[in-house]
Amino acid sequence: MSKSKSKVNVVISDPKIGKSIQIQIDDSKFKNLLGYKINDEISGQLLGYDQKYKFKITGGSDKDGFPMRKDISGSVRKRILLKGGVGYHPKRKGLRRRKMVRGNTINEDIVQINLIITKYGNKPIIEPSSE
Repeated sequence: MSKSKSKVNVVISDPKIGKSIQIQIDDSKFKNLLGYKINDEISGQLLGYDQKYKFKITGGSDKDGFPMRKDISGSVRKRILLKGGVGYHPKRKGLRRRKMVRGNTINEDIVQINLIITKYGNKPIIEPSSE
């Protein structure tokens, strides 16, 4: 039973100009990213950009909206007790809550991947606006 997958959103942040763009990649490019983990560096060629570009994976979320956490290994979904950070922001100091989060490895259930540019290529990805 093969299901047709919708496109995956990739959010690319540019720390030089403080902006980010959102692109959609198809299944062929997404298959290249399977197995990578949070904090891994990937080549820009995997996403169809200049080979000189390097991106660092900073997070993402799965098809049900659960965020990826770098301290959960694998691609499993777990309910863990959180006191803050990705997935839970307490209103008061000392509050803890059990929340569902996703592991740090990209698999077929991931629908959004967050990247940051670590090495730049020749052509800019994000055009700086003249505001």
